[in-house]
Amino acid sequence: MGYFADRVVAVTGAGSGIGRELAVALAGAGARLALSDKSAEAVAETGALCAATGWEPTVSTVDVTDRGAVLAHAERTVAHFGRVEALFNNAGILHVGSVLESPFSDFERVMDVDFWGVVNGTKAFLPYLLTARRAHVVNVSSALGLVAVARHAPYNAAKFAVRGFTDSLRQDMRAAGGTVRVTGVYPGGVLTGIARSANVAPGVDAADVVRRFEGQVARTSPAAAARTILRGAARGEAKVLVGLDAIVVDLVTRVAGSYHERLLDMVFRS
Repeated sequence: MGYFADRVVAVTGAGSGIGRELAVALAGAGARLALSDKSAEAVAETGALCAATGWEPTVSTVDVTDRGAVLAHAERTVAHFGRVEALFNNAGILHVGSVLESPFSDFERVMDVDFWGVVNGTKAFLPYLLTARRAHVVNVSSALGLVAVARHAPYNAAKFAVRGFTDSLRQDMRAAGGTVRVTGVYPGGVLTGIARSANVAPGVDAADVVRRFEGQVARTSPAAAARTILRGAARGEAKVLVGLDAIVVDLVTRVAGSYHERLLDMVFRS
């Protein structure tokens, strides 16, 4: 955890779930934090938790889909701390619905938050990160950025896009001299409130989505997820798999080739 000590770290989606646990763990490790979330109340609560264990963080209400607000947040962060050395693009939403069920607006909303939010954060902070002696970008995708499943088309599309963007960014940073590390994070089921706040397509039973996610899918706690992510980032890993389910998905897709769709279909329908 000494990797983050006395480094200025920005975390998006810090108001709850993995983002909150990342912030608290980073505060305990001695990082100086710039926290943001769409919910002013939630990010203020996280800020108070962090202040109790480390430096007083800055807290900002920022919607990652608002490019101007994200750019201004990056500028304020550097004005306050004098520098920034790590960015965790964590903010995201879940959507459940097939291609046929999901209206165009659902695709647009999920892409705006889950993909463009990552692009906005990266583009806003990257010029400052490139001036640091050593810096890091950590982008949170999903196990569904590694494999596609039924009734998750908008979410799959956004998380696969984050994966491609992150891998390309890593190559860019290597070509630029390697002072900025880039890590992609692929969580499996993590027991956060993401299912309770999920967008669902017309005709999808939102209560059933919550029951299935919390009862069958989410096996990893947010705190455990945060520990795995921070450990992987500190080691400079390009890909961090969070949870046994993410590890299995990654292995099956790489080993089974195209047959992985049949195997995973049996698992997800069981």
